[in-house]
Amino acid sequence: MATINLSLSSKIDKNTKKSEILIRFIGSREHVFRCKSSLFVNPERWNKENEKIIIPRLATPEQKCLVNLQTKLDALKNLIIESYASADKSKVDKNWLVNIVDNFHHPKTNIKPETPSFIELFYTFIENRKLSQVRKNNFKVIARALQRFELYQQVTEDENFSLTLESITPETLRQFDKFLREEHVYCAKPEYKLIYDTFPEKRTPQKRGQNTINDVHTKFRTFYIWANDCGFTSNNPYKNFKIEECVYGTPIYITIEERNQIYNTDLSHRPQLAIQRDIFVFQCLIGCRVGDLYKMKKSHVINGAIEYIPRKTKEGRPVTVRVPLNATAKEILKRYEEYQGDTLLPFISEQKYNDAIKKIFEVAGVTRIVTVINPTTREEVKIPINEIASSHMARRTFVGNLYKKVKDPNLVGSLSGHKEGSKAFARYRDIDEDMKKELVNLLD
Repeated sequence: MATINLSLSSKIDKNTKKSEILIRFIGSREHVFRCKSSLFVNPERWNKENEKIIIPRLATPEQKCLVNLQTKLDALKNLIIESYASADKSKVDKNWLVNIVDNFHHPKTNIKPETPSFIELFYTFIENRKLSQVRKNNFKVIARALQRFELYQQVTEDENFSLTLESITPETLRQFDKFLREEHVYCAKPEYKLIYDTFPEKRTPQKRGQNTINDVHTKFRTFYIWANDCGFTSNNPYKNFKIEECVYGTPIYITIEERNQIYNTDLSHRPQLAIQRDIFVFQCLIGCRVGDLYKMKKSHVINGAIEYIPRKTKEGRPVTVRVPLNATAKEILKRYEEYQGDTLLPFISEQKYNDAIKKIFEVAGVTRIVTVINPTTREEVKIPINEIASSHMARRTFVGNLYKKVKDPNLVGSLSGHKEGSKAFARYRDIDEDMKKELVNLLD
C-alpha cells in the first residue's frame, strides 16, 4: 500500500514566518518521489513526530485556519493515494506527483475538487480529536455506517441521494435511525449485497439496542458540533432531533464470597485458565477499566499501591488514581514476579479474556440466576450470571462491594476513577438487599 511522509522545509519565509510542507511519496521500490505541497505552516505549529499540524484548543481565527489547513493536507494525501491506486504504474513518475498536487490546488475538469467530501471531513474530525485508538475505531464504525446508509438510500429511494453537511436534516437523522435499527435485516438480503461489499465490517451488523443507537447519535452530534465550531457549516440537525435517554438495568456483580470462591477454585489442571482467573480477581481488587488494566506495567506499583491515570480522564482533566493493594492483590503480583513480559501480568486479547472469565465462573460454580435488561428488547430476562460475566464485572464488583461498606460515592470514586458526582453511582443505590433489610428493620 502506498504511503506518504510529510516534513517541513528548513526555509522560513521572512514575511509570513511559515515553512512549506514537503511530501515524500512511496508507492513501491520504483516509485519513491518528493515534491512540494504548496501548503505552508508556522514551524511552531508543526508536530514533526505525528506529521500533523498542532491545533490549539482555544477557538480563535488562527485555530480555524489551522483546522482548514489540516483538512486540505488530509484531502491532498487521500487524493494522491487514491490516484496511485488507479494509475497506470508505467506512467507514474515525479511529474505525475507534481501534476496531482497542482491539479489539487487548481482543479480542472474531472479532477477531484479541493473541498473535502462529507465523509473525508468526518475522518478529518476523527484524526484531529484527542481520542484513544479504541474511541477512534468506534467513530470509524459510525463513518462506515453512514456510508452504507448513503448507499442504501441511493439504492432504495433516490439515486442522487448524498450526505453533505448542509443537506442533513432532522428527517435525515430519523431515516438514519431507522436504518441503524433494521440494518441487521438488510445485510442478509441479496439485493443489498453491493452495500456490504463496498463498506464491510469485520462483524456482520447485529440487531442494535436503543442504547447503542443513542451512542451513535451522540457521537454523530459531536461531529456536527465540531463542524459548527470550525466554521465548516452553520447547520446542526440535532437542534431539532431528540436523542432518547439510555436505559440501564441494575448493575450485576459478584459478592466478596463469590469472588473468593472463584479465587480458591482449583484450576491446576487448566493452568492458562488459572492465569486469567488471577488477573480477573486482581482487577476485582483494584477496580480499573480493562483498557487501563492492559496498559499497566510493573512500574505502576508504587509503595504498595497501584497508581494510574484513567484513560477516560486523559482527554479532559487528568487525575491520578491510587489504589492500595490488599493481601490478595499482593499475593497475585508475587505469583507473577518472575513474569518477563512488558505488562504487569500475562494479558491475552480482551475478547479471549472475556471468554475465559465466563468459563472461570462456570468451572467455579458461580452460576446463580440474575435479572438483567435485554439491551435490544429492553425487557427483563433471567440468565445465569456466568453468561454475562466479563472484565467490566470486575470493575462493578470493586465498586459495588465498596459502596455497600461505605455508602459514599465520592470516596469510592476516588479509588475507581469515577469523577465526582458521577451518575453511575445512582444505579448502585438499588443493588444492596442487605441495605434494604437494614432500612426496613428500622420500622420495628
